Amino acid sequence: MNKIAKPGDIGRHVKEKRKNDDLTQADLASLCSVGIRLISELENGKPTIQVGKILQVLECLGLEMKIVPRGRVEETEL
Repeated sequence: MNKIAKPGDIGRHVKEKRKNDDLTQADLASLCSVGIRLISELENGKPTIQVGKILQVLECLGLEMKIVPRGRVEETEL
């Protein structure tokens, strides 16, 4: 599991998954019903993007975020 400490961490994961799926920013924007600008800003770590929009893009990519107490070891890490 990867720790998310700043907005850019989310953007890095989104960009990596988008590229692994061989999608352009325009492709992903269309699939997620958001604008290309939002995808660009998300990938570049803009801190003021609405959480709902971030979750919408993550779902489109088949990604999810989890909130766990600090220091907790997830079962998938064992």
